Amino acid sequence: MKQLQHLGLRIHLDFKRVDSALVEQARSIPVAVVGDVANRLQAFTADFHQYGRLKRFAGPALTVRVRPGDNLLLHQALEKAQPGDVVVVDAGGAMNTAIIGAMMSSYAKTRGIEAIIIDGAIRDVEELAKVDFPVVARGATPNGPFKSGPGEIGYPIACGGLSIAPGDLLIGDPDGVLVVPISEVAEILKLAKAKHALEQQWEKEIMAGTWDRKWVEEALDKLV
Repeated sequence: MKQLQHLGLRIHLDFKRVDSALVEQARSIPVAVVGDVANRLQAFTADFHQYGRLKRFAGPALTVRVRPGDNLLLHQALEKAQPGDVVVVDAGGAMNTAIIGAMMSSYAKTRGIEAIIIDGAIRDVEELAKVDFPVVARGATPNGPFKSGPGEIGYPIACGGLSIAPGDLLIGDPDGVLVVPISEVAEILKLAKAKHALEQQWEKEIMAGTWDRKWVEEALDKLV
């Protein structure tokens, strides 16, 4: 294949991925908890929906940018992805053409890909609901994609109102999807594990009737 290295038509695969040990740590922490310690600024907007049967995932981002309505570079990304990658696609938020459907999702699963996220539309909703593979997108349409390019793989993209660089950590669960820049992952997960442990302790106190709620009145007093 010819080398693709022009702006808007290029592929870069030699990037650092978030450490696999950190990915495994992220799997055990609710996305909402990670979002809290990231100051509630790293979650995708609420208009993204889960379509695959599996809702939980974690892995490094393999970024893809396509022309709205076209999925040629996404097909190439599925060939180049490493096992465990989360393929995340900036499709311009276009909702009139689906970028993937059930067959591509099933193929991605056989390639060991962790999940696919589309800032745009998908199709084959009923079939996707039966596939044990996470698929996240803004919506669905029966219109299929074109396959003529151009596009990019392995460069920074915008998706879900956020900037995502290749190798960043992407995590998802039924609450939604969140991105953590690769340079911040270790510290954010350290804080998230501590907060998760605290919330688990609060749950025990709730069940025991001993949860300290003095902070509510203290917060109200500060308003006076």
